[in-house]
Amino acid sequence: MIKNNKTQRERRKKRVRAKIYGTLEKPRLSVFRSLNHIYAQLINDDEGKTLISASDLELKKDKKTIKKTLAREVGKLIASKAKEKNIIQVVFDRSSFKYHGRVKELAEGARETGLKF
Repeated sequence: MIKNNKTQRERRKKRVRAKIYGTLEKPRLSVFRSLNHIYAQLINDDEGKTLISASDLELKKDKKTIKKTLAREVGKLIASKAKEKNIIQVVFDRSSFKYHGRVKELAEGARETGLKF
């Protein structure tokens, strides 16, 4: 079997997702990190719907802004949007990414603003 990055990433993603599940009261905070951007969504797995989404594309930034600080701001943004919809508890889904760097910064930014997970 040929192992490439895409198949290994899919296997890690399935392994993480098998253990977590989001409901309306406690949605899943899913994180996607690309080379240039970071995205976050609150997902209700019962209905298969995205409740709230946020990304660094919504933020005003200049070219010298560090990606880690943008990730923390996205965490704060999604947490503030969640507060508006009376969502306090979430389940964190790091997908296939390590809890390190930008993913960790996003989580800490969300915790700072009041999300609990």
